[in-house]
Amino acid sequence: MKRIVTALRRGRLATGVGAAAAALTVTAAVQAPAFAQPGASVRPGAATVPVPTPESLAPAYADCPKDLPAGADRAKWRCEVSAAYGRIKLGGIDLPDIKPITLVHAEGPLPDGTFGQVFGSVRAEPTPVPGSPGLSVRAEYGGYADFLTSGAVDLTFRLASPLLDRACSIGTDGQPVKLRLTKDAPSTWLSQDPPLVRFPAHDDTFTTPAATGCGPLGRALNHRFALPAASGESVVTYTAYYTFTTYDRLPVA
Repeated sequence: MKRIVTALRRGRLATGVGAAAAALTVTAAVQAPAFAQPGASVRPGAATVPVPTPESLAPAYADCPKDLPAGADRAKWRCEVSAAYGRIKLGGIDLPDIKPITLVHAEGPLPDGTFGQVFGSVRAEPTPVPGSPGLSVRAEYGGYADFLTSGAVDLTFRLASPLLDRACSIGTDGQPVKLRLTKDAPSTWLSQDPPLVRFPAHDDTFTTPAATGCGPLGRALNHRFALPAASGESVVTYTAYYTFTTYDRLPVA
């Protein structure tokens, strides 16, 4: 299947030339193993996180983009929901067990034969920073993504603490953290109906900007956590689980 170059910018449809129908086809010959047993964890480590299911991911369909391109076939456009579990290290901020980051987007063929995507949302709960009482980090969308070809996604990381200004973040819309993720193994189908797919990925090449908007303690914060950080001093490694459905089968709101 030919790869299709696409990108998602905030509030904009992204398109690319390619075989749209092939990109949406789920090959019936793929044999999916059974779901993980109850109580299994997403990864080894201090935290035990239940493996997500299509049913547990389904509430995020509420974030599916409502406005599809003119002429889009709702039976061929699908909304995809993915949840990422793993580790994020931003300079000296090391989060070995992040709270799940959920991403939602739509993708499908356009009437002119090109292929498009429309961004939905990035949602995450704050993850406490080990060894720093009261400080937490939450991932937010940074304005750009390519979920099909390059594994690109721009994020910002909101820092929250009673001692910091509310605007404190690592990265901004103008200078986000630019992740270019590499899959570490082929995708594994855990279920086909409803679909559930798992794959691992990482990036250890990105740079991390200094935190900004933090108020009087901003300089001390950046010194404490060695920010900004050069390439090789930060890492994202995670396991993603995703499900999807076509727009004609979306739950009725």
